[in-house]
Amino acid sequence: MPDAEMTELVQRSVEEALLGGPRRYTRTQVAEQSGVPETESRRLWTALGFPANEDNEVDYTQLDITAVTNFRSMKVVADSDIRQQAAAARTIGQGMARLAEWQADLVLAEIKARAVAADPAIPLDERIRTATESTMASIEQLQSYVWRRHLAAAAARAIDAEAGEDSMRTLAVGFADMVGFTRLTRHLHPDELSTLLEAFESTTTSAITDNGGWVIKNVGDEVMFAAETAADAARISLAIQESTMLVGGTPELRVAFAYGEVLQRFGDLYGSVVNIAARLTGVARPGNILIDDAAAEALDGHPEFAIRHLRSVRVRGFNRLRPHRLRPAS
Repeated sequence: MPDAEMTELVQRSVEEALLGGPRRYTRTQVAEQSGVPETESRRLWTALGFPANEDNEVDYTQLDITAVTNFRSMKVVADSDIRQQAAAARTIGQGMARLAEWQADLVLAEIKARAVAADPAIPLDERIRTATESTMASIEQLQSYVWRRHLAAAAARAIDAEAGEDSMRTLAVGFADMVGFTRLTRHLHPDELSTLLEAFESTTTSAITDNGGWVIKNVGDEVMFAAETAADAARISLAIQESTMLVGGTPELRVAFAYGEVLQRFGDLYGSVVNIAARLTGVARPGNILIDDAAAEALDGHPEFAIRHLRSVRVRGFNRLRPHRLRPAS
């Protein structure tokens, strides 16, 4: 069978397996069966990151009806307005979209490999359907496991802080970015760029999680992290700089963090503490770690760290921002 025909079979099999069957409902029918008005379902649909098709277009399955019903059945969701519901849907959609983009080629390759390795006496469409179902089961099990582990850790932090949705928490927030990354990208082959980003993300993630923090997000040449205490953030920052020096070919990093109250919203952090950390990262010299006044005060007298007070600087949004340089006490 030509590869193009096999690809078409795989795509159809994958769609039906993922969507719970063929598309058979319009938006109007989804609204009728789920009890969610069409205007609200349309807004939630687009918030999830999907195109707003015509109301009479057959584009939905029973899985969509079940998902809308389950989403609206959650008490916290039911008690919120459509704006809050859309914000929650948008956050879920953005996270899942990025994961799906990364997984698509991997999933399709795995399905094809399993179908080819199966008994050739079995019809190809049956082999593809079986390979699709087994691959999807494996992926779902892995995703569920990773999600549960991350949720357990996040829930423990939230319980300790007595945090809720859109809550204020006292945290250390930091950034680490590669020096000269824009210039580097003009000269690197795509494979070299991929290797560089992998080295950066793996070393920083390890340094953050091994020292009690968590990654908020990676954006190209920069990682944003958080920790419960200034001491944890200091250990993270020192570990990031140390680990980068051990990886050959990795550019120098600028690292900085600030400490204080931040707004925690849908997994991200906001507020002046975040802005201060970002500005300090921008003025840090390669290989250095800068911290703000609150972090310096929290670390004052700590036996693991040495702090040098620097002259105030003027940065966007702050007329006088006083940085402090962090180093290990030894």
